[in-house]
Amino acid sequence: MTTPQDLLIVALNVPSSREVGQGDLSLALAGAELIDLVEAGVLALEDDRLVPGAERTTGDRLLDEAGASLVRQSPYETVEDWLWRRGRGLAQAYVGALEEEAPTGGTRRHWLRRRSEPAAAVDSPSRRRANERWAAHEPVLVGLAGTLGVGEPPAAGADAPGGPSATVLAAVDDALTELEAVRQRRRIEDEAFDNVWRAP
Repeated sequence: MTTPQDLLIVALNVPSSREVGQGDLSLALAGAELIDLVEAGVLALEDDRLVPGAERTTGDRLLDEAGASLVRQSPYETVEDWLWRRGRGLAQAYVGALEEEAPTGGTRRHWLRRRSEPAAAVDSPSRRRANERWAAHEPVLVGLAGTLGVGEPPAAGADAPGGPSATVLAAVDDALTELEAVRQRRRIEDEAFDNVWRAP
């Protein structure tokens, strides 16, 4: 199991302080992939650049796809650029992969409809692992979930991720802030457009 899979399960089953949209979740999942790829030695972070290492497999299809998509020419890709490029539609890809693990009898539920009836409610090795990491307050998983407003804020003095993980978490947080700013601008523009049409 991987950090993106664990994050998806946590995000779908733990209460959040705000609505978690697919765009938000996709950005956070792309960040989770980076953290796992660094841990696996597939890439290294130099400042905010993703420097590919030797090509290798991780044993996970989606992570291997992520590693294969790394830019392998200098000056390489920034963490921010990766989040926006790789994150496009990524939530649906992970939902699909996790639904494949669900029992095949009967109809499958759509994971992103409502928290009250996710497919994650089905007991599985993936769900057990995610719950164990969450219960242990694993810093990377808690940090990623926190960028989405999922769970309680870490207590003062709690362990925080360092090194490359801290860089990725900061970039995810910035990207989510930017995404929300874009949404706000669109809402304002839509309201202004509606007001023009309503004007006598």
